[in-house]
Amino acid sequence: MATKNYWPDDYLKKTRTAAEAVRMIRRAQRVFIGTSCAEPQALVRELASQSCHFTDVEVVRVMSLETTPLTMIANQTACHSFNVRSFYLGSAKLKYLSENKRFITPINLSAVPRLFKSRQLPIHVALLQVSPPDDFGWMSLGVAVDVTLAAASSADLVIAQVNPKMPRVLGRSFIHVDDVDIIVEHEEELLTIGEPPETEEGHQIARHVAKLIDDGSTLQMSLGATPQAIMLALKDKNDLGVHTQFLSDGLMRLIAQGVVTNRYKGINEGKTVASGAIGSRNLYEFLHDNPGIEFHPSDYVNEPAVIARHNKMVSLNVVMAMDLTGQVACDAMPYNLFAGVTGVMDFVRGATASPGGKSILMLPSRTMDGKSSRITVQLGNLAVVIPRGDVQYVATEYGVVNLFGKSLQERALALISIAHPEFREELFMKAKESGLLGPERTMSDAIHGVYPLRLEEERVYDGVRILFRPAKPVDERLIQEHFYGLDRADIVTRFFHEKISFLREEVAGVYQVDYVKDLTIVAVVGEPGYEKVIAVGGYFLDQAKNLAEVAYSVSKQWQGKRLASVIQAKLALAARESGIAGLLAYTTPHNQNMIRLFKKLPYKVRTRFDGDMLVLEARFNEPAQEGGRVPVLSQIDMGGHK
Repeated sequence: MATKNYWPDDYLKKTRTAAEAVRMIRRAQRVFIGTSCAEPQALVRELASQSCHFTDVEVVRVMSLETTPLTMIANQTACHSFNVRSFYLGSAKLKYLSENKRFITPINLSAVPRLFKSRQLPIHVALLQVSPPDDFGWMSLGVAVDVTLAAASSADLVIAQVNPKMPRVLGRSFIHVDDVDIIVEHEEELLTIGEPPETEEGHQIARHVAKLIDDGSTLQMSLGATPQAIMLALKDKNDLGVHTQFLSDGLMRLIAQGVVTNRYKGINEGKTVASGAIGSRNLYEFLHDNPGIEFHPSDYVNEPAVIARHNKMVSLNVVMAMDLTGQVACDAMPYNLFAGVTGVMDFVRGATASPGGKSILMLPSRTMDGKSSRITVQLGNLAVVIPRGDVQYVATEYGVVNLFGKSLQERALALISIAHPEFREELFMKAKESGLLGPERTMSDAIHGVYPLRLEEERVYDGVRILFRPAKPVDERLIQEHFYGLDRADIVTRFFHEKISFLREEVAGVYQVDYVKDLTIVAVVGEPGYEKVIAVGGYFLDQAKNLAEVAYSVSKQWQGKRLASVIQAKLALAARESGIAGLLAYTTPHNQNMIRLFKKLPYKVRTRFDGDMLVLEARFNEPAQEGGRVPVLSQIDMGGHK
């Protein structure tokens, strides 16, 4: 039996120049190119330079930024060198993508390794980039394991560019010298991308989204400007975990700051898990031999069943457009063309199946030029990447809505409420024309209102988290149910007469608010999108007097906990900031609870009778004590129980 050579001897025998290695590719073969920032640039350049010698070679790759324009060669009319197959699940709407959309193969990233290993799509040659071998002959695939490991293990010929700049990343990221056929030693800088652009819309979306992420959650995050802002918004969270497709500079900073500990993931605890990295040189240096980070192939990282095993898995993905039924289009943006779009469905489905998990889709309300809404009545010629049945949370800079389990009418109303105010009226009318909204739906000034996030506040009462927030158009049914659940005596106190029904048209003024002339604050418990209203308070402006009339109601089991005091303080703050002169309330003389509540305001309270009704009035320019100053929100007695 022949004695096997020691791997260093084989390494030397396998070493070739890039030109010699590429000349080993034969006509009609299928050539895989290593993905994203791990692209073996020297080999790809040589492949392009020898293109005239090839016939009908098919280049296979995950969609990425082309450092060498292979598609340009393939687009030449007289060229029979290349066909390019790009795995990509996006809409191919961008000009660059659209020009080459015939090369796109739509597929979920988790399924690509199976495609290779089963030989349903045979890989004849794999072009990789690896780190130098360690003392045992193992070379790391470095910043891109994803589908590259599967391509290497199933290829007939493996050509590896050995680059000392490639970090040695731990996990299932290694290939042995014995499993490589050709070695090309070539040192060059890895591909990098800069920080995405900072936008105010991105930061506002981040503030909304951060409220949905609990301590101990496990995160997947796509690339883009909004995720970058989310990194900043998460800096005060604790014990987050990471299981994601790409590691980025932002995630690196969260790890370095101790925000990410991976302590409570439920699987791979103590480890940050990904299948690749895209970012700066600092990020790649951070990955090198880091025992807290493991890279695994996409059929593990992107497998929905694996994703679902994590505790509180939160999937955060930037999308391009959405229609009013919830159908979603995605595309890589110019600054993140190494995109996670192809893996988005894996994480959307895996996250929603996780215990306490959430899928959150993020999009700015307008296109970059500001001329069009990203929320539309129909997607038109954009491909659906995420079906409407898989959509859960949606966030724009104007708020967050939960579409899970909602009817088409509820979805349309919810998405219109977080669209840019300039386009809401048009969306409303088109939704009615298309039948998404019933004929009884009418438009009010509320459709142009901008949600005042500053008025949101979470408090804990007897171990229960209560969110105080402005009412939204989607709260219609919640507020109706609150009124139907009130005791008979509380109904009389609130409405001054007995009522047995609370029709939508009658309570519309409570939730159709513009947040300036009319404002309602609700106290809710439960998961966003499936909350229960336990208290309601609102003001309605009498423009002739420039005074806002207030009214409150609190569910029986929550009375006596001073919820109405919190709501009243927020209403007073908002009214004063909106230029309203003061508040007034109508009540009966025996309603001591209302009288005591109103007198908690830090202003002089005047009383008078209007028939049988007692009128309470407080003006903001008249502090309760002489020489006193008007307090800010944090100084008002809001009666909270922490």
